[in-house]
Amino acid sequence: MSILSVDGIFAGYGETEILHGVSLRVEPGEAVTMFGPNGCGKSTLMKTIFGLLTPRQGSIVFENTDITSMQTDRLIRMGMSYVPQVGNIFPSLTIEENLEMGAFADDTDMPAQIAAMYRMFPDLRRSRRQRAGSLSGGQRQMLAFARAMMLKPSLLLLDEPSAGLSPIMAQLIFDRLRVIRGTGVALLIVEHNIRTALAMSDRGYVLADGENRLDGSAAGLLNNPDIGRLYLGGK
Repeated sequence: MSILSVDGIFAGYGETEILHGVSLRVEPGEAVTMFGPNGCGKSTLMKTIFGLLTPRQGSIVFENTDITSMQTDRLIRMGMSYVPQVGNIFPSLTIEENLEMGAFADDTDMPAQIAAMYRMFPDLRRSRRQRAGSLSGGQRQMLAFARAMMLKPSLLLLDEPSAGLSPIMAQLIFDRLRVIRGTGVALLIVEHNIRTALAMSDRGYVLADGENRLDGSAAGLLNNPDIGRLYLGGK
């Protein structure tokens, strides 16, 4: 049984329709990468799944519950977390305060969960009193991951986790994602660094012009000659 099933989603902003019947699924504990040309609707789909944008048509099922148009706070309590590309930390708060904010929906196990995040992200512990706004881009992403994990999600949505990072830092980010996945959390990743993302994924989806174009195993997509053409925006 899929942990997430998206079926025929249409969504957009105002009179502009961005998604035209997009479908995908994520199995429990699976890593799935979604990619495609800029403007093809990847981030719009993530926002729609997470309840930040109301779909015009279609359905979304998470953990066997229809969550179509459900409020974000309920999704978080159900076990879904989201790390957007920007605005994913509180820069005026310390690292530890950011982690505390991540447990807003249930703080009964906060000390133990903060300790678990420090074990998973040891660099954060060493700088836990530092204000998040002074962190490097890679450190901010690590903090964003840790904050999203504070409520022990079963599904983590990640929008361009390596955007703007050096190759070395991007590799560290993907190393941490492998650790997160090793805890049993399912991952749905939007990523421009498709080769690295697919290398740690089970399956992938290619979007173009707001529609599904290709999907399949990660290995199959990496070896598909059409991927480069589609990623560059061709028909």
